[in-house]
Amino acid sequence: MTDVLKADRRVRLNRDRVLQAAVSLADEIGIDSLSMRRLAQELQVVPMALYKHVSNKEELLDGMVEAIVAEIDPPETGADWKSAVRLRVLSARRALQRHHWARRVIESRTTKTPAVLAYWDSFIGMFLEGGFSADLTHHAMHAIGGRMWGFTQELFDDPAVHAAATPVAMPPAVQSEMLQQMAELYPNIATIAALSAHDDASVVGQGCDDQFEFEFALDLLLDGFEQLHSGGWNSKLGLRGTA
Repeated sequence: MTDVLKADRRVRLNRDRVLQAAVSLADEIGIDSLSMRRLAQELQVVPMALYKHVSNKEELLDGMVEAIVAEIDPPETGADWKSAVRLRVLSARRALQRHHWARRVIESRTTKTPAVLAYWDSFIGMFLEGGFSADLTHHAMHAIGGRMWGFTQELFDDPAVHAAATPVAMPPAVQSEMLQQMAELYPNIATIAALSAHDDASVVGQGCDDQFEFEFALDLLLDGFEQLHSGGWNSKLGLRGTA
C-alpha cells in the first residue's frame, strides 16, 4: 500500500507543487538549508524526479520568486494611480513578511523570468494609466526601486548603530558604558538611533525599517510623484523644474 501511495505522489508531482513545497520548506528551515535533495525528501520522491520540473537549484529559486509574485495582489480595479501603487507595494511587503528569505533571493536573481517581467510591466502600467508620461514613470520606477517588492535598504542595519538604539541582554553597567561611548564618538547617530522605533520582526531583520518607516518613505515618494505629475514635469526641465 505504501508503494502505491508513493507512486501516486510521483504521478501527481508538477512544477507548481514543487515550487510551493520549496517555499514552505524555506519558510521552515531557511533558504541556506534548502537543497534539491532536502526538497526531494520533503516531497518523498527521489531527487531526479525534481529535475523534470526544475533543471537546477537556480531555476528552483527563480520559480520560488514567481511563487512570491503570485501572492502579490493585482492592481486595484478602479483605484486612482496613487492608491493603486500604494496598495500593491504594501501587498508585496506582506508577501515578503510571510517569507523572510525572499528578499535575499529576489536580489540575487540575474535572470528576469516572465512572471517577474509581467510584474514590472503591470507596475509601470499603474503610472501610465494614471496619466504619467513615460519619462516621469521611468524616473519614478528608479526612485521606488526595491519598494516595488516591499523592501527598502535599511539605513541603521549596522550592528554598532543598532546596538545604540536596541539594547541587547547585557549587564546594565556594560550597556550604559557602550551607549556612552557611542554617544561620545558619534553623537549625531546616537541621537537619531535613540529616537528611532525598532522592530525586531522587520522584513529586513533587526533595524528601523518597521511598517511606519516603510510607509512614511513610500508616501513621501508618492506625494512627490503627484506634485511632479501635476506640474507637467519632464526630465528636460531638470530636477528643479527649470531648463
